[in-house]
Amino acid sequence: MSRNRGADALAASLVAEGVKRVFTLSGNHIMPVFDAAFDAGIELVHVRHEAAAVHMADAWARLTGEVGVAMVTGGPGHANAVGALYTAAMGESAVVLLSGHAPLNQLGMAAFQEMRQAEMASVVTKASGVSARPDDVGTDFVKAVRVAKAGRPGPVHLSLPTDVLEGECSTAAGRPGEGRGPIIPAAQYPALNAAPAFDRLGRAKCPLILCGPMCMTRAGREKMAILEAASGIPVIGMESPRGVADPSLGAFAEVLARADCVLLVGKRLDFTLRFGKSFGAECEFIQIDTDPSEIERTRRAVGDRLKGTTQSATFESLDALTRAVGQPASAEWRNEVRAAISYRPAAWDSASSSAPGRLHPVQMLRPLQALLDAHPDSVFVSDGGEIGQWAQACLHAPNRVINGVAGSIGAALPFAVAASLARPGAPVIAVMGDGTFGFHPAEIDTAVRYRAPFVAIVGNDARWNAEYQIQVRDYGRERVIGTELLPARYDQVAIGFGAHGEHVTAAADLMAAVQRATASKRPAVVNVMIEGLAAPDLKR
Repeated sequence: MSRNRGADALAASLVAEGVKRVFTLSGNHIMPVFDAAFDAGIELVHVRHEAAAVHMADAWARLTGEVGVAMVTGGPGHANAVGALYTAAMGESAVVLLSGHAPLNQLGMAAFQEMRQAEMASVVTKASGVSARPDDVGTDFVKAVRVAKAGRPGPVHLSLPTDVLEGECSTAAGRPGEGRGPIIPAAQYPALNAAPAFDRLGRAKCPLILCGPMCMTRAGREKMAILEAASGIPVIGMESPRGVADPSLGAFAEVLARADCVLLVGKRLDFTLRFGKSFGAECEFIQIDTDPSEIERTRRAVGDRLKGTTQSATFESLDALTRAVGQPASAEWRNEVRAAISYRPAAWDSASSSAPGRLHPVQMLRPLQALLDAHPDSVFVSDGGEIGQWAQACLHAPNRVINGVAGSIGAALPFAVAASLARPGAPVIAVMGDGTFGFHPAEIDTAVRYRAPFVAIVGNDARWNAEYQIQVRDYGRERVIGTELLPARYDQVAIGFGAHGEHVTAAADLMAAVQRATASKRPAVVNVMIEGLAAPDLKR
């Protein structure tokens, strides 16, 4: 068999881009790439659902800073994967989805699983296209990686027709020419002149610098911390669908309203900031963003209060701002902001459940911090509606992966698998609700097969609690419908897949169960029965 196929060129480009691991689910259209991966030495992590492959690639990208690559078959396989791209897009995660595709020479003839895949993926990606020639496949992938990582990171989709993968390349495999593929090369951004921004921030009494989801990776948080330490100005990252009410930000909303000058660095003025209404009427804005449409969106929202704009890359801009710092601002305002963010009610110290055989969320969560503190590279995964908010209020770690601005749920188990592979030897604590667990429980099988240990803490309140709380608040308890679940034994589900399982109904038993789960060195599920409480509202 020829080793100069489009599939071989793709595999060589994967290697050239440093991709050692691809998250995938097998299918007819991508068998040539599976074959090529043998010779290229690429590990294929084969999962149980196509969406899980994308979620794993998403977590991999956020944790490693590399592009995360998912590969699925065409037609329904592609369709299953597309929904997960939205979480990656809103999380500003550099993901490339490779999808098999019906042969080009059969399009329009009702080919097997023929589908307009590029159009389907285009609404949730930075770019989406179909490779047209074997000679283009390698170059198309390289372009896709560049676009995914450039500017505001995000997912890119590339469909791979089987006749393109199986066709002969005219150039040496892995050495594609310029190509004429569908992905337009990534834009370049000028270096930031930081002086005007600091000039205006320096005149403010209560300045803030707000950053978007891409800055909530470990590398991004380190850059934000360096800038804050140098400038004395609070530098805050935001990635929660709860926006200014994000429980991990404590009582931040209270001080946010007092800000008189806000620099947005890669941070959209979107619903998370109430489209600008979270700030006082006199607050001024400066914006640094790679996307002109985001700057125009801010201008529409705040009008002439937008005093300066620059199109520049986020991380490079944070570095430039740090280098440009002159006299640091007074520590008084920064200390006030940090105190608000750190605020948690004193009542949490003695929180307990009023329901027998159930734990208060704080009783379940706070003891887990000791595990995350025990390793310098630990990973905290958070997913779910109300329980996800409690977790983010209670826990922190050097590495954090959450469901993010998308507001979607269901990714926690795939996230945890990828986190374990990305950070071998580090503890991975994944907190999720029982609703979340139901999306991808079969990925426990993936974790067992790949020896990817983690501890999944399932807060089991036997309901879709976020929706339940909305119904109670807006319509009354007598009109609650469609939110009840069974108090299922998710620990036994884990055991069925060959993982470790624990069941907890008393706070006194929690840490012993978690320690047994950790000591098992296997994927583990600790099913904790909790009281179904609304997410915390951290007003002082």
